[in-house]
Amino acid sequence: MTAADEDAPTDAEAKTNGETKPSRTTASAKSQKSSATTRKKESSATEETASPKPAPRKAKESEEAPKASRRPRLDAEARRLLAVRENLAAHRPRFVRQASYRYWRIGRWESWRRPRGLQSKQRRHYGYRSQIVKVGYRSPKAVRGLTPSGFLPVVVRTEDEVGRLDAHRDAAIIARGVGTRRRLVLEEAARRRGIHVLNPLVRAEEET
Repeated sequence: MTAADEDAPTDAEAKTNGETKPSRTTASAKSQKSSATTRKKESSATEETASPKPAPRKAKESEEAPKASRRPRLDAEARRLLAVRENLAAHRPRFVRQASYRYWRIGRWESWRRPRGLQSKQRRHYGYRSQIVKVGYRSPKAVRGLTPSGFLPVVVRTEDEVGRLDAHRDAAIIARGVGTRRRLVLEEAARRRGIHVLNPLVRAEEET
């Protein structure tokens, strides 16, 4: 035994002094783990550079097909008349048929018949009777029959009828006799042309 070996502390003395020897197995495991993480990062970086992410398909389809607008293109006069019609509708009275409060069979459907009796208080415009239908309660002729937004509703049953519509002025109403399979075909045809459908089965989020 040499003098250097005699001077080196034993394992028991090292433990008592609080000194621990680094283990070779833990150091090798750490080096292997770090090398594995670096290889993984390099492989992911090469994959990202080699294969770029494809563009979403939904955005491509939305660019190809025009968006169906919820508002038609109206001039200033048409917008003014729509406001006038809305004001008239707000002040229009409820037309109640004579003796509807007395007989359920008369007032159940809220239908209207003009009073014709000689002594009829409603015909003679007594104040405690309901109003009679007059021409002055009508809406302006230019916007009569339009939807509240201003579209002209058109009933369609085939793709040819959908193709004849104006996307900026007309709105499609699919007939109630059309089945579900053909209805979906008509809705897809209207979506491709940018035509607004008033009674769709599938509501598109792209509509503005």
